[in-house]
Amino acid sequence: MDGTQWIIFILIIQVIHFLGTWKLYVKAGRKAWEAAIPVYNGIVLMKIINRPWWWVLLLFIPIINLLMFPVVWVETIRSFGKNKLLDTWAVILTLGFYIYYINYAEDVKYIEDRDLKPRTGLGEWVSSIVFAIVAATFVHTYFIQPYVIPTGSLERTLRIGDFLFVSKFHYGARIPMTTLAAPMVHDTLPGLKKRSYIADVDPATYKTSWKNKLQLPYMRFPGFQEVKKNDIVVFSLPSDTLYQFFKAEKAVKKPIDKKSNYVKRCVGTPGDSLAVIDGFVYINGKKLQLSDRAKVMYNYTIYAKNGVSSRLLTEVDASDYLRKYFAGNLSQEQYNALAPFVLGANRTPDGKIELITEEKGIPTEVIRQLRLSLTEEKPRERIANLTDEMVAKLQENQSIDSIVRTNEGKGVYRGAFPQKPNLYPWNNDNFGPIYLPKEGATVEINYRTIPLYKKIIRDYEYNDVKVSGQKVFINGQEANSYTFKQDYYWMMGDNRDHSEDSRTWGYVPANHIVGKPVFLWMSFDNFKEGLVNWRPRWNRIFTTVGGSGEPVSYLKYFLMVIGAWFVYDFFRKRRKKNS
Repeated sequence: MDGTQWIIFILIIQVIHFLGTWKLYVKAGRKAWEAAIPVYNGIVLMKIINRPWWWVLLLFIPIINLLMFPVVWVETIRSFGKNKLLDTWAVILTLGFYIYYINYAEDVKYIEDRDLKPRTGLGEWVSSIVFAIVAATFVHTYFIQPYVIPTGSLERTLRIGDFLFVSKFHYGARIPMTTLAAPMVHDTLPGLKKRSYIADVDPATYKTSWKNKLQLPYMRFPGFQEVKKNDIVVFSLPSDTLYQFFKAEKAVKKPIDKKSNYVKRCVGTPGDSLAVIDGFVYINGKKLQLSDRAKVMYNYTIYAKNGVSSRLLTEVDASDYLRKYFAGNLSQEQYNALAPFVLGANRTPDGKIELITEEKGIPTEVIRQLRLSLTEEKPRERIANLTDEMVAKLQENQSIDSIVRTNEGKGVYRGAFPQKPNLYPWNNDNFGPIYLPKEGATVEINYRTIPLYKKIIRDYEYNDVKVSGQKVFINGQEANSYTFKQDYYWMMGDNRDHSEDSRTWGYVPANHIVGKPVFLWMSFDNFKEGLVNWRPRWNRIFTTVGGSGEPVSYLKYFLMVIGAWFVYDFFRKRRKKNS
């Protein structure tokens, strides 16, 4: 709905409120007309139910209001003596319309100084839970949101198993657009694996569905920072059309604020001309200087005439390389035991069995338990994913002959945005140049440029786009130019050859920005191997995400403060007891 439609909707709600409560206002010693004045009627109602006036503000905050309206309904009927459990359920299940029955059909009396303390232990428990959920939802939605790194696209800057706090207020908190949604969860209800929100996501009907009329327009509170190059940013994935993440199904049209959250590094901001040349980002013709905390990884081919051992790659903490083992023979039982560690198996011409694994290989204890005789291949060249520091360590080893970074050649198409190989044969290593649209900027539109901007014009700024021959039509009119309605950013992972990012799906609109990771409060190795295998990365716990220089863990200082508090509290209580 647009602004006018929302005003009309709010006025309708006010009329419903007036018709259902005006007699109760009178019985509470107020005037009937006070139930009809928007906002003022809320303040008066808070006085009637003996609750603070600022509860009215909570009724206008998306998501929070879904929790507060039932609370206010219950408090209203209790102010007129309706304290039974049946009354409570009646007002909640009827979405507040039970108040109409009380207003017109019941002769109730206003209890001016009613006891606000719950009468039962269960009531007190429910009251505490509701308050906790409201407070947590408010903080989660508008200030700080916890986030866990699930994939390796930012390795080794941010690692799989890093638990972050993401600030919503740095860039300004985005007001939820989906007004009917469960609190404290994103797009899926845990355990139930069902959507956590009410919206029509069918591409055929989402534009006309009444459910989507309840969506709020994009709004954002003022922030104290702009998104800058080098910032690590959490954003709603623009290309997310999955009903459930990691599950292949028919494409859907998800609300912006319910799209899956991604985290990448911003390498291009509105108005920039961006290019990737031999794997390095260039902005306006100059190579982008990354933060000294950025641990960028690339695939390298490592050569050694005596072979490149897995032990050497393990010592430098390389990743994304394959290991090959050879066995003389395997029983079905032995192979089944090895299956969790093996990517594939082949029979070699000389009759041996070749086992291919990821970099962790086959655990020594498993080999011993199965009484296997395995030989690991030591090839003369191997491809591994390395940071600059890892490359430097390998180069210091005299057994290594050379290390060469892999590179997809210029003009070789590898599925990169905008997926038009005849016009833009780009790949992850050689891409662009491409203009990043700025709000209010105008670009030329023709058959060559429309592939770059079609998704923006159609999907992010909601216009109809058609191409007929070499002519482009926007909303039925032939177009030679287009003026952008919002800013657009370019996001890339530091794990350059193992990241699906803007090079694949293009621009990130400003209305998709979620927040800025600011603090890493926990980190576990082996995160994807089950809870029992998690191993804390102590040097990463309680570190900041931004800044310069090596991250410093504040865990010991935190523990010292906690310890000091307990000591102080112990002596304070002891002194109080003695006195």
